[in-house]
Amino acid sequence: MIVRRSAAELEKLRQSGLLVFQILERLKLMVGEGVTTQDLEVAAEKMIADAGAKPAFKGYYSQAAGTKYPYSLCTSVNDEVVHGMPSPKRKLKSGDIVSIDTGVLLNGYYGDSALTVPVGEVNESVKRLLAVTAESLELAIDRVRSGNRLFDVCGTVEKHVVSQGFSIVREFVGHGIGTSLHEEPQIPNYVDRRGENPRLKPGMVLAIEPMVNAGKPETKVLSDKWTAVAKDGSYSAHFEHMVAVTENGPWVLSRP
Repeated sequence: MIVRRSAAELEKLRQSGLLVFQILERLKLMVGEGVTTQDLEVAAEKMIADAGAKPAFKGYYSQAAGTKYPYSLCTSVNDEVVHGMPSPKRKLKSGDIVSIDTGVLLNGYYGDSALTVPVGEVNESVKRLLAVTAESLELAIDRVRSGNRLFDVCGTVEKHVVSQGFSIVREFVGHGIGTSLHEEPQIPNYVDRRGENPRLKPGMVLAIEPMVNAGKPETKVLSDKWTAVAKDGSYSAHFEHMVAVTENGPWVLSRP
């Protein structure tokens, strides 16, 4: 069941979304050569605690993994698509890209957002991967309008990414968000005719998150049971925002 949120609930989701935005902006500034993904994790933990919030990911149980996720961040480097685990051994180096994904629980409502950051100088093809993935999210956000259908959002991501020669990851999808981190509907980044295609109505909140591979779309999960990587070893980018459907168009809750 898709829950439609009241104006008061949307304000609470807005506060959670803005906290995640602030955390990601601070972490983005930290990214640099020699920084470890664990350094980012420690900084995020402190910011979340200082805000009186709780990390949304830490302790999250996955049936697929059969275990709880142990960190506040997902830090996915280069060919890692999603759910990369922070580590003091993972030092960032020039030419890398790192997806930073985090969520919070604040006053009973969740916030969730992600971005992918280049480390030092990256080559032109990697710059293009990041740009196209970010563009696909912006185009999808513009489709979050009352009366449109979910496939309008999904198809917009797919059309833009494929037209630019990149691949859509199919195993992982966006989601509704509210008093639970993952709510209905599921939001694939392609038109999945087997899935539901509800009409968008005011009060619905969507966490849209394109995951795009430079090479082929297939992924595999590593032995840690969480980290998903591009099977062909190609770079992967990931951006995410939470967006409310309103009478006046899309309202991005996870940025000012």
